[in-house]
Amino acid sequence: MKINRRKFLNSILGIGGIGGILSIFYPIVSYLIPPKMAEPKVNSVKAGSTSDFAANSYKIVKFGRKPVILIKTVDNQYKALSASCTHLDCIVQYKSDTKQIWCACHNGIYDLNGRNISGPPPRPLEQYDVKIVKDEIVITKMG
Repeated sequence: MKINRRKFLNSILGIGGIGGILSIFYPIVSYLIPPKMAEPKVNSVKAGSTSDFAANSYKIVKFGRKPVILIKTVDNQYKALSASCTHLDCIVQYKSDTKQIWCACHNGIYDLNGRNISGPPPRPLEQYDVKIVKDEIVITKMG
C-alpha cells in the first residue's frame, strides 16, 4: 500500500488539528465541571481557652466547612449551634442585649437552644456538644 505525500500531510495536519481543538476545549470543560471534592470528616474542634471567653459573648468557629456559633451565656454555660440560618444560610449572630440568636438577612430570631422564634427560618439550628477539657473548649457533633 503506497501513501502519497498529500495523504500523509493531510493525515498529520488532521491529527494536529484535532489535538489543537482538544487542547482548547478540555480546559474549558474541566473548569465548568470541577472534580468532586470530599468533605473533610470532622468530629470535634477546639474553640479556644475558657479564660479568653467573656460571659454573654459569642464566637464563630469553623467546624470542617460549616460555621458554628459558640455562645457563653450570662450564667457561664456554653452553647454551640450551627451558625448557618435555616432560611437562606446567612451567618447568624448573638445579640447580647436580648440574649437571642439573630439572622440579619431577613430578621430571623432563634433562642439559645436553636429553636426558631420568629421570622422566616423554617427549622431550628443544629446543636453541638460543648465540653471543657483542661481549660480548652471542645465542640463535638451530637449523637
